[in-house]
Amino acid sequence: MTSASTGPAAAVPARLSILDRSLAREGEHPGAALRDTVAFARDAEALGYHRFWVSEHHGVPGIAGSAPTVLAAAVASATSRIRVGTGGVMLPNHQPLVVAEQFGVLESLFPGRIDMGLGRSVGFTDGIRKALRVGKDAADGFSEQITELLAYFDGTGPVRARPADGLRVPAFLLAVGSGAEIAAEHGLPLVIGAARDEQRMLDAIGTYRETFRPGGQAEEPYVMVAANVAVADSAEEAARLQAPEAWSTAVSRTQGAFTPLAPPEDVLARTMTARERTAYEAARSSQLHGTGDEMATALAALTARTGADELLLTLNTHDPADRLDSYRRLAHATGLVSGAPSAVPPVTPLAASAAR
Repeated sequence: MTSASTGPAAAVPARLSILDRSLAREGEHPGAALRDTVAFARDAEALGYHRFWVSEHHGVPGIAGSAPTVLAAAVASATSRIRVGTGGVMLPNHQPLVVAEQFGVLESLFPGRIDMGLGRSVGFTDGIRKALRVGKDAADGFSEQITELLAYFDGTGPVRARPADGLRVPAFLLAVGSGAEIAAEHGLPLVIGAARDEQRMLDAIGTYRETFRPGGQAEEPYVMVAANVAVADSAEEAARLQAPEAWSTAVSRTQGAFTPLAPPEDVLARTMTARERTAYEAARSSQLHGTGDEMATALAALTARTGADELLLTLNTHDPADRLDSYRRLAHATGLVSGAPSAVPPVTPLAASAAR
């Protein structure tokens, strides 16, 4: 790709952060995706992004990130400034005491840099739920699980959680189902995805702000909006970068399995069934893509519409170099870094990331 124009940066009135789901690619061992995540975090730090979060998925062929606290430790070890966290740990899959202990260890090793993003999803299939020893109804007690988890940090839990006891690890709640209301009830920051049904998202944010109870970990509402964003020389090229993830999403919705990322040209040349095409277009509908200036303007507008305090950005494409180029262009366009995008070199990759 050639460099984008070097016009004046367009300020986005919100922090910019990154969620990386460690998606596997066709022809690669899943371990390569994990090594790429750690190397990518170092580049994200060099580009000035505020946070770098990883996610939790179990038994999914195309997603390598199954142990977010372990991966967060590797990311924090490879970086020095950027905040590191989870987007998120699916609390119904775990005992709150164990989660508190894990984040207590992370915060003790990397003080002042750890975030505890929490979700309420359970395993995708009956087999995975059985292996995790949880049922479909495990998420029903999410609010109570949050209460217990936070109690371990302030020393009011049923037992003392070492080394979490007395530590402050910021907690964030992912808005799935009743997540917005639960975040407001506990006085916690809210993470919500930008979707094609924007009014539904805006209604959830409004409810969160109206019902927010100060005195938890936050005195005021804090909203983080997640968005799938790609930046390239043109909107067409940026949209091309997002085709692999949209196709894998379509496969998951029509066949029940999220497949490893295919090259964009393979996806765009594919003959899809009517059902696959519908699912693919639905996945595409919430993706944002354009040049650096276009995306800076679009993200500023998204921030204005939602009142977001922070944007959590994600992009998963087949070539990690294309992903890095996109984030580099956006960092330049929004003023996170100065100079032309090509003037901001990637950090030297970890030796392990090259062993594919």
